[in-house]
Order: sequence, then structure tokens, then C-alpha cells
Amino acid sequence: MAKYDELPVFKATYDLLLRIYMVSQHWSRDIRYTLGEELKKEVIEILQLIYQANASKKKVAFLSSCRVKLIKVRLQIRVAKDLKQIHLNQYGLLAEMQENISKQLSGWEKSERRKEKESKKEDNNSNNKQ
Repeated sequence: MAKYDELPVFKATYDLLLRIYMVSQHWSRDIRYTLGEELKKEVIEILQLIYQANASKKKVAFLSSCRVKLIKVRLQIRVAKDLKQIHLNQYGLLAEMQENISKQLSGWEKSERRKEKESKKEDNNSNNKQ
């Protein structure tokens, strides 16, 4: 098992969190302390779920939760853009970072689902031999 903080998806998500901290410093006060704090909290929760997925034998549930939270993050960033708190170039960078994270989570989840299927097949084969 890889150390969680060495996982590319963890690093990419952490970089997204840092970027959100930098971008949100310039938001108007009411948005910074509502939408901004909620957004940071969601990304931190994604990092925690990545840690849990890495440490668990049953990773799929954690990875699915990550993907749901990432959709929420996407929506919140879009709202910030629509409220003119994020410049278009910053929005483009954040969207690119989110897409990268999404692809990594999807690939990891797909791989884990395949492993679970293979494990079930092996269990069925060993039960049939007995």
C-alpha cells in the first residue's frame, strides 16, 4: 500500500485546496466566509476520503464518495465564477485541476471494481471445487 500523501490523486487534490485558498483570499467577505469555507471543507473531506480509501480493503465506497464530493466542489466553484469572484483564467485552471482529479478517481475506482469482481470469481471457483 502506497503512503496516502504520495498518491498522485492526493497530491492533485491537495494542490487544488491550496489554489482555492489563494483564489478565495480576494473574494468578498460574505462569500469568502460562506461559500469559500464550505468549498475548502469539501476539498479537505475529499482528502480524508482518499486517505480512507488507501487504508481500506473496500475502497470503492470511499472513492464513490470522493467523486460525489468533487461534483459538489465543481458546482461551488461555478457559483463563485458566476458571482464574479473567480476570473475566467482562474476558473479554467481550477476546472482543469478538477478534471484531472476526477479522471484519477474514476480510474482508481474502476480498477478496484475489477479487483472485487475477480476476487468474487476466485471465491466462487474455490467454493465450487470443495
